[in-house]
Amino acid sequence: MGSLFSEEINLNLPDSEISYVPGFLNTESANSYFETFKNTIPWRQDDIKVFGKTYAQPRLTALYGNNEKPYSYSNITMHPLAFTNELLEIKEAIESKSDVVFTTCLMNLYRDGKDSNGWHSDNEKELGKNPVIASITLGQERFFHLKHRSQKDLKHKLLLEHGSLLLMRGETQHHWLHQIPKTAKPIKERINLTFRVVY
Repeated sequence: MGSLFSEEINLNLPDSEISYVPGFLNTESANSYFETFKNTIPWRQDDIKVFGKTYAQPRLTALYGNNEKPYSYSNITMHPLAFTNELLEIKEAIESKSDVVFTTCLMNLYRDGKDSNGWHSDNEKELGKNPVIASITLGQERFFHLKHRSQKDLKHKLLLEHGSLLLMRGETQHHWLHQIPKTAKPIKERINLTFRVVY
């Protein structure tokens, strides 16, 4: 597959199609979107169940979509709100470059370094066989870790910057896990928009 963006960086990892576009949104737009989302999104903190134990999810979330289909993960079922104008602007910018029409955006607010997202793959059945996930970072840059499911020595670490776009396509979710780990450093808030197609 050819490059979709002039500044697109292909990670060239086996069994995957992962690319990274720094500065997908210019700084002024990214700053504006961050402030709008931080102050207007009805953020919520759900309880998740992991290995039979229930605890508060270590980040805040919100779900938006255009087909009213719920999205479920970790024993949480979320029902989407209608896309805001700002989310539609970003959605259309990504779609014009990626040739994918997204239905849903799962938003995450990482309040500080204690907020995180553990090892997982986006392989819920409602995402289809080879889901395309488009992830926008706003605010604090955070490290994104990848590890191969079966080849234990295959790992990768990428710094997701303010205004950047990460695209995961093809068989990536079958073969790779990813996480946003905790950090002890004093850091600011990060808002992450993950666009996907929910069937």
